[in-house]
Amino acid sequence: MNPERRQEVLALGSRPLEIRDVVRVAAGQLQLELDPAARRAMLGSTRQLARALDSGQAVYGVTTGFGDSCTESIPPAERHALALNLVRFHGAGLGPLFSEAESRAITVARLACLVRGYSAVRPQIVEHLLTLLNAGVVAAIPALGSVGASGDLTPLSYVAAVLLGEREVLWKSKSEPARPHLQRLGLQPLTLEPKESLALMNGTSAMTGIACLALERARRLCRWCAALSAVNCDVLLGQPGHFAAELFSLKPHPGQALAAAWIRADVGQRSSPAPMIQDRYSLRCAPHVIGVALDVLTWASQWVEIELNSVNDNPIVSADAIYHGGHFYGGHVCQAMDSLKVAVANLADLLDRQLLHLCDPRSNRGLPANLARGSTAHHGFKALQITASALTAEALKLTTPASVFSRSTENHNQDKVSMGTIAARDCQSILDHVERVAAITTLAAVQATELRATHEHGPRARALVQSMRALVPANTADRRMDVDVVAVLDSYSKGLLALGELDDE
Repeated sequence: MNPERRQEVLALGSRPLEIRDVVRVAAGQLQLELDPAARRAMLGSTRQLARALDSGQAVYGVTTGFGDSCTESIPPAERHALALNLVRFHGAGLGPLFSEAESRAITVARLACLVRGYSAVRPQIVEHLLTLLNAGVVAAIPALGSVGASGDLTPLSYVAAVLLGEREVLWKSKSEPARPHLQRLGLQPLTLEPKESLALMNGTSAMTGIACLALERARRLCRWCAALSAVNCDVLLGQPGHFAAELFSLKPHPGQALAAAWIRADVGQRSSPAPMIQDRYSLRCAPHVIGVALDVLTWASQWVEIELNSVNDNPIVSADAIYHGGHFYGGHVCQAMDSLKVAVANLADLLDRQLLHLCDPRSNRGLPANLARGSTAHHGFKALQITASALTAEALKLTTPASVFSRSTENHNQDKVSMGTIAARDCQSILDHVERVAAITTLAAVQATELRATHEHGPRARALVQSMRALVPANTADRRMDVDVVAVLDSYSKGLLALGELDDE
């Protein structure tokens, strides 16, 4: 008997998906199967499409051309070619590939729409994608090329193409031709029925899958920033009273109160008076800055989960009728990501200011300049502080809203588009930068804690010193420190840093 525990399996379509489900699938921690009720709903939708076609009803993308070509009538003999050609001509994505985790998130977001049973897609389509996903094989999807309406056509075409045995897949972090992997898993390349390629491609799943990952990353990052704010309050001889529970009951934004509670639990309690009656804003207002991000996460997560569980393609084929509309428009995801971008970038700005005070002898309350140990020829964190400033500036630059850059595309048929996928990608890039700033600040905060050896440190400072010194040595002489930052980020990604628990763990 295999001593390893059997991986958990979720019946897709049995209940609404949560962001955490997408995150777990993306991490390879959760497998999926098709729920029997979802299978029946899908079959009902395909039967309705067949009835409509038999009656001579015009159906966009089946009896007509696509987009601006919807005035063109497609004879029955050419409808399979039309479905195939939609996949092929959208093979126009460019730039770096989405990561394996991102591609998995995109795939499960698309599956969540299809299993609702309004897309006129055979269950076989979903089952093939589930077999690939559960086996760790996902489409190799270029990150550039979507305007976010008419859905994520170009990136999702790479998901559809894999079912045809075309283009490439990611397998163990390598890009390889798709067809051999279909053969290895006992799958035959599919011939897509009319409407199936459109259903696979014409939705908001790329932006939604990426948004799910960004939201989870931002949630963890808020806890990291709270932990660092507590440690930095300790080493800068700050006022623990700034985080008092009664104080935050008087301005009860939920995220702000939660951030204050985290810091309050982590910070040391001083037995001697603090040097200043109140601290600089980057310490005193840390719960307020982190709280904004936490409160944005609350409503942004609700919006993204609604989108995740929505029917977001066109046309929509219920068991009784066919509707033509615009549910592929990703405006809600775009607005959620544009807002989260700003809140997350402000976390970098917060930490950058705290790092500055740690390094500056005019504000670090007696610590050596740049937290340097040893001779005056030693420069400590001088260069890393510059790096953190550069990363913060770049994160702030990326906060420009994507939604306001809507373009008129495809011969003015797609004349108002969401840019949601660009917003989600921007948010991921900002998170990359802010996590790097947090890693640098962690290294500095631990060094400052050790330099302030006689101070009454709080539980978070003590725990961080212990976990960090098992990972990287103290900076006692000038040396390269990029490897230290990478080591911290790797440990963080594995959940090994002693940052405290999130509220729901």
